[in-house]
Amino acid sequence: MASITFGSKGGRVRTAVKKSDRPKSTKTAEDVVREIKAGMEKPAGEDYRERSLAIHGLICARCGREFDHSSRHLLTVHHKDSNHHNNPPDGSNWENLCAYCHDDAHSRELLGDYFGGSERDKGSSVVYEEETSDSGLGVLGKRLQEAMKKKEK
Repeated sequence: MASITFGSKGGRVRTAVKKSDRPKSTKTAEDVVREIKAGMEKPAGEDYRERSLAIHGLICARCGREFDHSSRHLLTVHHKDSNHHNNPPDGSNWENLCAYCHDDAHSRELLGDYFGGSERDKGSSVVYEEETSDSGLGVLGKRLQEAMKKKEK
């Protein structure tokens, strides 16, 4: 238990904890650090990034850019079926993509779903609703459709 004493300066209260009242810790600093690191480890099944990098190597599957250990943080793992819980041990649902190709893959999926009328993105749109045109797709959508028609010709 703490003992309370009154100081001589302005009546301040000082408390002191007796050595016998302090909780005794049998753990060393190394043990505490080990416990903290163990708590930070990812649960089983969430270490797919390291497994994918080991299986597929440090190469982007789309553009072929090679990475080394100092730039490997730019390499991401893309789930081919868009299901982040589908992580087979053989890596068949993964492909390593650089950050640029990964962004490109997801933007293509978004545009494909938008123009294809996917049920998944029925409520979302690529353009602002205020900027509507005759087709109802908006200015950007109209321009994209015109560009696609020109390309077909």
